[in-house]
Amino acid sequence: MNTAHPPFSPDAFGPDAMIMKGIDGMNWRLKDYESRGGYAALRKILAERIPPDAIIAEVKKSALRGRGGAGFPTGLKWSFMPRSFPGQKYMVCNSDEGEPGTFKDRDILRYNPHSVIEGMIIGGYATGASVGYNYVHGEIWDIYEQFEGAIAEARAAGYLGPSILGSDFSFELHAFHGWGAYICGEETALLESLEGKRGQPRFKPPFPASYGLYGKPTTINNTETFAAVPWIVAHGGERFLELGRPNNGGTKIFSVSGNVERPGNYEVRLGTPFATLLEMAGGVTKGRRLKAVIPGGSSMPVLPADVMMKTDMDYDSIAKAGSMLGSGAVIVMDDSTCMVKALERLAYFYYEESCGQCTPCREGTGWLYRMVHRIETGRGRPEDLDALTSIADNIQGHTICALGDAAALPVKSFISHFRDEFLHHIEHKRCAVSVAGGYATNPGATLRAAA
Repeated sequence: MNTAHPPFSPDAFGPDAMIMKGIDGMNWRLKDYESRGGYAALRKILAERIPPDAIIAEVKKSALRGRGGAGFPTGLKWSFMPRSFPGQKYMVCNSDEGEPGTFKDRDILRYNPHSVIEGMIIGGYATGASVGYNYVHGEIWDIYEQFEGAIAEARAAGYLGPSILGSDFSFELHAFHGWGAYICGEETALLESLEGKRGQPRFKPPFPASYGLYGKPTTINNTETFAAVPWIVAHGGERFLELGRPNNGGTKIFSVSGNVERPGNYEVRLGTPFATLLEMAGGVTKGRRLKAVIPGGSSMPVLPADVMMKTDMDYDSIAKAGSMLGSGAVIVMDDSTCMVKALERLAYFYYEESCGQCTPCREGTGWLYRMVHRIETGRGRPEDLDALTSIADNIQGHTICALGDAAALPVKSFISHFRDEFLHHIEHKRCAVSVAGGYATNPGATLRAAA
């Protein structure tokens, strides 16, 4: 990640941020976390013997939604765990951050790992789980090792293990590393990998809350989701909700990349205008104009500049605009970007990362990539655009997991919003963006001349 400033620096996201407030990259250890009020929420729960149902109710009140992509209400998800189940239950953190454009979770683990640990312990208390696993993306090995160190610190201080802080509550936490397979970001494929099997999605139902890790009830949340929990317990769900908007509680970390002056992570209130977030990232690359934005990671539909500049950064506003907040990976494209080339790269990624379990995804992602590649290399045909849309429609909604949708949605949205650019490729056997030294010299003039 190329950042022009330290990630999460206070000037980058304002006074309302919580997860990374006061973090400078060097103060990640237990003593530093405790000096910022860390583990106070856990101490409060155990000292006051707050009932688990009250914790879940507070999380529901906060309108905390899953920060990994789906945006499902966290408190509601926790409530699915069976209270009367007599055996083992598990709490799992999904830190297998493989979505192109997303790099927030690795920085949370690097700069504030104890917030995730405390959040998982509280989640275990609320759901009756006594064992947790953090599944860490295998290509960030140094961060995985650092997280292991943070676990050891928490255990030595009495925050993990049997009878935590002298209470009758016990919770053990382990780190587990993947091997960089994108499919293991899907929660049931992650569980398969945790069990030592090939990482492939499971059929649902049954859902993890009833049949999860080793066949036991399991709750799975994203890294950023767990990191927000201690603040909610310490300050109250209502206050967290007020930081955002109704149904969109709290702050959110956005990974801004692409054609901006200062790519990096920015933690802002949900509901912040995209224009404000773009300004915080230094604006579009000097001398260029905004062309399009993928607002939530590479699997989300692309939005043209005029739509995006009128959109706020929260789940409901982006859905209304025609896309999804997803993981919060904001990929900015200026007017030097060839949309056909951009889609070709995305299509190739999903083609390579398909696990091959479902025929529509296994075969369809290859068809999508090869057809877009044909257009990009000057061998496209006019009927290819309708064929691409048809293939995407036949993939979407017909696979076990959402990888099929992730491959289909970019294809449909790129063609829908930038069809003229694809037609120019097909008719003229070259890009509509006039390239000189890697940048468009006058793409607007080129498009007008082609028209």
